[in-house]
Amino acid sequence: PGSIHNPLVKGCHALIRQGAKLVETAADVLEELGALAAFVGDGAETPTAAPPASEALDEDYRQLLAAMNDGPLAVDSLVERCGLTAEVVSSMLLILELEGYVAAVPGGLYCRLKA
Repeated sequence: PGSIHNPLVKGCHALIRQGAKLVETAADVLEELGALAAFVGDGAETPTAAPPASEALDEDYRQLLAAMNDGPLAVDSLVERCGLTAEVVSSMLLILELEGYVAAVPGGLYCRLKA
């Protein structure tokens, strides 16, 4: 990543010596996570029961889940889509996460889980 004579690149060189990988896109990150999942193998915990059908939820919860069909979203985006306050959406997301409907993912985002 730079000349060995430039003191500003010593950190990059040290990371490369330690086995760092170049990440340019989200696909690069997913590729590395896939390798990690293969390494973990059967030791990972798996859910034992699927979450109950979303029909059992009240209208606000169904609306929130429907807003999450496009992939991972931030709380602010969900607030805009649902017209609820950030406090209400955050509380609902916690409940939905505990019940197995959604998952928190890196970057402060939430995604709907396939049931």
